[in-house]
Formats: sequence, structure tokens, C-alpha cells
Amino acid sequence: MKLSSIPFAALAALLLSFPSVGQEAATSASELQLGVESYKSSHYEEAARHFQKAIELDGSNLNAHLYLATVYTQEYIPGVETPENTQLAEKAVAQYQHVLDADAEKTQRLNSAKGIAYLYLNMKKFEDSKHYYQIASGIDPDDPENYYSLGVIDWTQCYVPRMEARAKLGLRPEENLNGKDPEQKKVCDELRAKNISMVEHGIDSFHKAIDLRPDYDDAMAYTNLMYREKADLECEDPLAREQDLKTADEWVDKTLAVKKAKAEKASAPTAPSPQ
Repeated sequence: MKLSSIPFAALAALLLSFPSVGQEAATSASELQLGVESYKSSHYEEAARHFQKAIELDGSNLNAHLYLATVYTQEYIPGVETPENTQLAEKAVAQYQHVLDADAEKTQRLNSAKGIAYLYLNMKKFEDSKHYYQIASGIDPDDPENYYSLGVIDWTQCYVPRMEARAKLGLRPEENLNGKDPEQKKVCDELRAKNISMVEHGIDSFHKAIDLRPDYDDAMAYTNLMYREKADLECEDPLAREQDLKTADEWVDKTLAVKKAKAEKASAPTAPSPQ
């Protein structure tokens, strides 16, 4: 799951709409423009210097804060836990947070909330990431990606400890936790107490994402996975487990059907242009 960078067509539109009031604001705007041009040429350090200069000249230039955060996010490498890389993420978060705390426009606040959530997700700060995806969904309740991201975090937080517990028990992939085995029942009870609310929240989040985007095949695929999480927690209710696995299989079928429809649409010949 990857949060795409803010499109520079949108950045240019925001730049054009930024009012020019007085010599200082105009200078800040010109530094902003130079930063955008440097970024588009992949000269990220140079872009950062221009955006920082724009902020120095006009601290209320929220676009400059947002674009500086975008540069730091672009330079950040997910999964690399060096002090320098972590500092890039923290600097990006600080700039995004500045925009969130200001009287910013909806798009600026939404991009900032999603930017922070994305960074915290890659830093494995899952609860912080959830918090900002929830902020983003509050800003734009019709954006399915926020609900999808919340569901993915729920699944990750459930899947990892469950697989670790299963490995310690020596269970094969095809084996479910058995409520009749005292050791497995103890593990299952612990996992259920910890995970069931996240499983239910994750399923609900994926359903919201699919309601908003009916062909959201990634959300469908994760819905299948989340029902399999739920099934493994039904240690003392074989019928409930069977129903969960059946539901999971149904979501596999739905995912494949949507992927097939998308592939057929993509490969369909386009009508010739009228002469």
C-alpha cells in the first residue's frame, strides 16, 4: 500500500491561486515556484532550499510547508531505520502538522493528514497512523482510501501476532487453532481478546471502502484475509468458523471477478475517433 505523492498539476493550480500581496509575499511565491520547478526536475535538495526560503519570507505560506513536507516524504525510504531516514520522516510530519494546525483549505488538510498517516504507517507507528487516517476520513468521508488504509492496519496488527503464536505452537498453515487443546485454547482466547475488535473494525472499514468504490479489488482481497483472521479465532465454534471461511471464499470470487472485468475493459479496443 502506497500513498502517492501530491500530483504537481494540483500543486501548480494551488500555486496560481495563492494571492500575491506585497513584495514579501511575491518573493515567497517566487521561491515557491522555483521549488516546484526543482522538484519536477528531481532536484529535491534544491527544491527543499527554495521551499524553506519561501517559509522564511512568509511563514503563513501553507503551500510552501506542504510542498516541503512532500520533498521530505519523497526522500524518505520506507523500511530503512537509519537516524537520517527517520529524521526525514519526522521533518515531513512536522511540516504536514503545521498545515493541519493552521486555517488551511480542505485539500491541504486532507493531503497533510494522509501524508502523516502514510509516514507513521511505514514507521510501524500503527496507532498514530490510524489516528491520522481517521482525521483524513473526517475531512473527506467519501474518500475510500482512508477506510482501506485503516482496514489494512487492523489486518497487520492482527495477522502478525497470530502468525507468531501459531509458529510457537508448531501449527501447519492448514491447521486452525483448536479449542479442545488446552494450550491452543489459551492462545486462542488471548488472541481473540486482543484482536476481535480490530477484526470487526477492519471488516467494517473495508466494507465502507467498497461501498464508496464498488470495484475496489484490493479492499475485496483484504476483506477475504480479514474473514480468515476471524475464522481462526472461532476456536470453540466450528459452525461460525465454517461460515467465516465460506464468506472469505466468496470475497475471493468477487475479487477475481472484478480483476477480470478490469482486465477485459483495459484490453478492449477503443472506438476510432470520428473524422
